[in-house]
Amino acid sequence: MPGAYVALEGGHVVEARGRVPGTACGELVFTTAYTGYEESLTDPSYEEQVLTFSYPLIGNYGVREERFESDRVHPRAVVARELTDDVVEWLEAEGVPAVDHLDTRDLVGGIREQGAMKCGIAVGENATPEDALAELERCPGMSDHHDIGAQVSVHEREIHLGEDADDDTTVALVDCGAKGSIIDALVERGADVHVLPHDATEDDVEDVDPDVLFVSNGPGDPANFEAAQELVETYVGELPLAGICLGQQIIARALGGTTEKMDFGHRGVNQPVLDLESGRVVMTTQNHGYTVADPGELEVTQINVNDDTPEGLENDDLSVITRQYHPEANPGPHDTFDFFDDVLSMAPRKRLVIAD
Repeated sequence: MPGAYVALEGGHVVEARGRVPGTACGELVFTTAYTGYEESLTDPSYEEQVLTFSYPLIGNYGVREERFESDRVHPRAVVARELTDDVVEWLEAEGVPAVDHLDTRDLVGGIREQGAMKCGIAVGENATPEDALAELERCPGMSDHHDIGAQVSVHEREIHLGEDADDDTTVALVDCGAKGSIIDALVERGADVHVLPHDATEDDVEDVDPDVLFVSNGPGDPANFEAAQELVETYVGELPLAGICLGQQIIARALGGTTEKMDFGHRGVNQPVLDLESGRVVMTTQNHGYTVADPGELEVTQINVNDDTPEGLENDDLSVITRQYHPEANPGPHDTFDFFDDVLSMAPRKRLVIAD
């Protein structure tokens, strides 16, 4: 096996076993999910990051394309205690460096104590610690990726027709790095989904004539998605607005709120969320490194049980509803599917159908 080195911010270098050769740099983060490695690796929200799996064995049920959330692997590199050959072959075909046989418990503990950090990775027969340190040296911070949306968004409009031919609800989804299962969840409920680029204009939205404007999840700092924020500012009060993950952050910023970077974020399928009105706690899938600090004109309706960060924001008067977690829940759990019903119920045409 080729040698492998992971250089951490601060200069410490960890030796590992190389599984897929190459060099890479990115923000080192971890996910606590036991399953769903295919969904995680194809989630656009991991763009420009190096993903560490805290679960010790990754790949024990193979690789199936129907589970993918997009058309490629998004992390710049992959770190695990043990990677199966199936996953290694997939990552090799994708050209994504990968390492294993290192103490991921220690690595995850370091991230929890010090926060998500820059890292550099070098894998290959002639790889050296200096190569990994050189990658670390050139690594920008997440907020320095000013056009990260262009790396993960569609470049022109895509249309996905709803499965219910009698439903005429139309959703304009601003693609800041949308997971495919978000589109699927709306389509399965009968909505026609028009996926727009991350830098879509008012004219692009007018061409769709939507019932709902939806801002997707995505990678990086919400402050760098200025076009999406401008759309929210333009249509708030005119169209119902919904958002997931990065979408919640963008909508909050557009409505007078602020966002901030978290120490190590929320990533996994076991994040508990408390609904403040009902008192119900649900388990959720999450993947984000930024959060809403001040909700502005929105009301906090749900919070994370572990750290009290906002997980749900709403404004009934303006017809706005957002979630920080992923209600589409791929790979699970399925506690929050009803979010999409709530979104579509805001559509004027949808209300008429329900009223009849």
